[in-house]
Amino acid sequence: MSIAIRLAAPEDAALVLDMVREHALFEGEPKAVRASLEDYRRASAGPQPAFECLIAEVGGRTAGIALFFHNFSSWTGRRGVFLDDLFVREWARGRGVGEALVRQLARLALERGCLRLELSVMDGNPADGFYKRLGLRHADEWHPYRAEGEALERLAAD
Repeated sequence: MSIAIRLAAPEDAALVLDMVREHALFEGEPKAVRASLEDYRRASAGPQPAFECLIAEVGGRTAGIALFFHNFSSWTGRRGVFLDDLFVREWARGRGVGEALVRQLARLALERGCLRLELSVMDGNPADGFYKRLGLRHADEWHPYRAEGEALERLAAD
């Protein structure tokens, strides 16, 4: 069975949000997704969308997504791609869907002149070995930090 991959269109916003919610449920965080369909529609529209998404289909059924956005490297002066969400539905796992999505994203990044493909993986994620097998390396020298919610509000306060 072949894997078809396409770039999501703005009218795919509901499908993409459904897949993100399914991913959050799989990760045990069903309440973590606070975004609405309108948020996704707005963020995926226009000449410079906030995110883009590759959709994988097997036999006409949605099998997985790779949600990504562009970032920028001040050192290289070029854009990169950040893979924010890679999710393959359970019935499609082990069929090469995840690998096909990551490889297609790498091709797209190069076509767009990007010099990097980056992602973050939580400690204990079973996909860690998958990423290493594809040639991605763990960047030990970088430590991600985040401010959100009350911490972000405190940071912004005078």
